[in-house]
Amino acid sequence: MKKTLAALVAVATVAGSLTATPASAGGRGVAAGVAAGLIGGAIIGGAIASSRPAYAAPAPVYVDEGPYPACHMVRERFWDGYAWRFRRVEVCD
Repeated sequence: MKKTLAALVAVATVAGSLTATPASAGGRGVAAGVAAGLIGGAIIGGAIASSRPAYAAPAPVYVDEGPYPACHMVRERFWDGYAWRFRRVEVCD
């Protein structure tokens, strides 16, 4: 209901600003157009700001891994024929 009302007010504001008399060289019509634009922008911006967000965070997921994992990574030193190097190796108990 609020969105419908806000949309109708926004359409009425835009229609009112389009049917206004043309601006004269004196600047009075320009000021009225600027004021109508500011008011319309405030109404539309308020309607957008009061709407609910489109994204909601998913529910957290918990995983039970048990007391100790069965496998773990170990750093291992090895000779490749030219120099000593290190590599990570998975060791399962």
